[in-house]
Amino acid sequence: MGSQLSSQLFLSKLITQYANIHQRSVGAKAEEYIRQLGIRKGEWIEGFFLNHYHTLTVDEYAELIIDIKNAIGGHFEIESVHPDCVVVKAHQCPFGDVVKDAPHLCMMTSSVFGGIASRHFGYGKVTIKERIANGDDGCKVHIYFSPNELDGEEYIDLPVTPEQGDPFAWEEETIKMLGEELRKSDDMVSELLTEIEELKKQVNNQQ
Repeated sequence: MGSQLSSQLFLSKLITQYANIHQRSVGAKAEEYIRQLGIRKGEWIEGFFLNHYHTLTVDEYAELIIDIKNAIGGHFEIESVHPDCVVVKAHQCPFGDVVKDAPHLCMMTSSVFGGIASRHFGYGKVTIKERIANGDDGCKVHIYFSPNELDGEEYIDLPVTPEQGDPFAWEEETIKMLGEELRKSDDMVSELLTEIEELKKQVNNQQ
């Protein structure tokens, strides 16, 4: 018997399937959408854990990102904490096993972790070395607080939303960029539908 249906499973499947279709429509740019959402989502989530904004210590940062992931259905734990790097590992993704339908959703973890690091330390680089989404038994994530030669997603000097502000108040430039990519996606879908109609006509003419 398969997994039991639940609201968590339903929403996870819905999100991962949408993300899958979106990536197939817009290609690599899909990760930039996830990155922008994750940066803002991370700041929004901080408000549930911090009574007021203050610069975190590295130890507090490590505890915060673990608390965030575990609160939304993941199973994360700290592996090590160093002055310039935190390493965390996960045995369960908040999206569950269905994250394998859309591995690029790992960018959400990267941008949440990296965005929080950047806002508190001025810099964050995130390297995900193992991924449940790619078939690994767990995830291993390294977050660095200063530049180095290692590969990873960088987050530099991200602004902090003013008090009483809304982190989801998108900048006009970001909206334009995302809108342009969405337009390209719509154009591609329209072209695909036109091609399908043409193929139908060809098939009908041959009958």
